[in-house]
Amino acid sequence: MPASRRAFLKASLGASALVSFTGGVPRLLARALAAAPRAPERDTVLVVVQLTGGNDGLNTLVPFTDDVYGRSRTTLRLPAAQLHRVSADLGFHPDMQEFRGLFDQGLLSVVQGVGYPGQDRDHGGAMRAWHTAECAPGGAQSGWLGRAADLAWNPDSPGVPAAFVGSIPRPFALSAEETVVPALRSLEELVLRETEEHGGAPSDNPLLQHVRGVDRRARANSLKLEPLARQEGAAAGYPDFSLAADLHQAARLIEADLGVRMVCCELGGGGIGGFDNHANQLGNHCALLRQLAESVAAFIRDLQRIGALPRVLLMTFSEFGRTVSENGRRGTGHGEAAPLFLAGGGLAGGLIGSHPSLVDLVDDAPKHHTDFRRVYATVLEPWLGFDSKAVLGSEFAPLPLLRR
Repeated sequence: MPASRRAFLKASLGASALVSFTGGVPRLLARALAAAPRAPERDTVLVVVQLTGGNDGLNTLVPFTDDVYGRSRTTLRLPAAQLHRVSADLGFHPDMQEFRGLFDQGLLSVVQGVGYPGQDRDHGGAMRAWHTAECAPGGAQSGWLGRAADLAWNPDSPGVPAAFVGSIPRPFALSAEETVVPALRSLEELVLRETEEHGGAPSDNPLLQHVRGVDRRARANSLKLEPLARQEGAAAGYPDFSLAADLHQAARLIEADLGVRMVCCELGGGGIGGFDNHANQLGNHCALLRQLAESVAAFIRDLQRIGALPRVLLMTFSEFGRTVSENGRRGTGHGEAAPLFLAGGGLAGGLIGSHPSLVDLVDDAPKHHTDFRRVYATVLEPWLGFDSKAVLGSEFAPLPLLRR
C-alpha cells in the first residue's frame, strides 16, 4: 500500500502506534476500516468503474441509422437487427442486453459526447486527465477521488472513506494527501484474525482510551464483516467474470455499512488496457461489453436485494473514444468523445445530451460537447454531498442526472 507511515497513522488512529501485518494488510488499518461509523449527514455511495484502453463508444451505443457509421466500418459495423434499441437512432451492442433492461427500468443513464478540451490521445496523458480532473499537463499530486476522500475523512472517526477493489495497482484517481485509500482484492483482507481481547487495566490516558475504543468497535464490526466476506458471488447471482467478482466485493463492502463512500473497480486489465483495439476489435470488444453489462446488472440486482440501491450510484469512464473509421486491421484508432454510463436507483434515467456528429470530426473522431468534469461535479455535490469546487478546483455545472 503506497502510503507513508505518518499518513497511515493519521488515517487509522491519529497517533503513534505499532503496525503489524496479517496477510499483507496492516492490522490497524483493518481495525480502523471495520470500526468506521456511517457518515451521519449522508450515506450515499459512488462506485466508479474504469474501462481501460479507450472504449469504442460507436460500437457500444450504436448510431445505426447514420450512413457515415455504416460506410466507415466495413467489417466492424453492427447490424441494426441485432442491436438493443433505446431510441429511433441508437441501440446498445448485441451483447449488452442487460444494459437495455436497466435502461428500460430507469436504472441506467447514458451521457453522450463526453470528453474534455485539448484531448490527449495518448493513454497516459488522457488517463491522467480523468484521474486528476486536470485537462492540461500539470503536477497534480492527488486524484479527484483522493481529494474527495480527504474531504470526507474525519480524524476523530477512524476509518477510510474510499477503497479500490481489484487486481491491478490502485488507480491514481484514488491518490489522497490526508488519508489512506486501501487497495483490496477481497473483503477477507478486512476481517480481523486474532481473537483475544485486548483489555487491560482502566486508564485515564485519552490515547489509550481511544485505541481501546477503536479496537472494541473493530471487533464488533469484524463479526459482521466475516459472514459477508465468505459469501460466494455465484450464490448472489453474479456471472463468472473478474469485474463481477470485484463488484460483488464492493456490494459486500456497502452492505457492511462501514462508512465507505467511494469504491473504484476496473475492467480491461490496467496498463494500455483491453479496450485498446487497434486490430481484430470485434470479438474482443464483444467479450468486454458483455462482461461490463452482465456484471453491472448483477451488481444492481444485488443492491436491490439488500435494500441499498437507492443510495448507490455506479459510473463508468474510459480515457477516450475511438475513431469513426476502421484502420485496415479491423480495429480503430484513439479518438476523443465517447458515452459515459451511470447505473443506480437515484437516476433520472435515459439519454443525456445528443449523439456527436459523425461529419463534424477532429482527426476522424467525434468531438465532445460535455466536459467530463460536469459529470464529476454531479456525482460529487448533489449525490455525495461534497464541495465539488474544492475537489475539481473550478465550478462545473451539474448535469440533470439525478431524481433528487
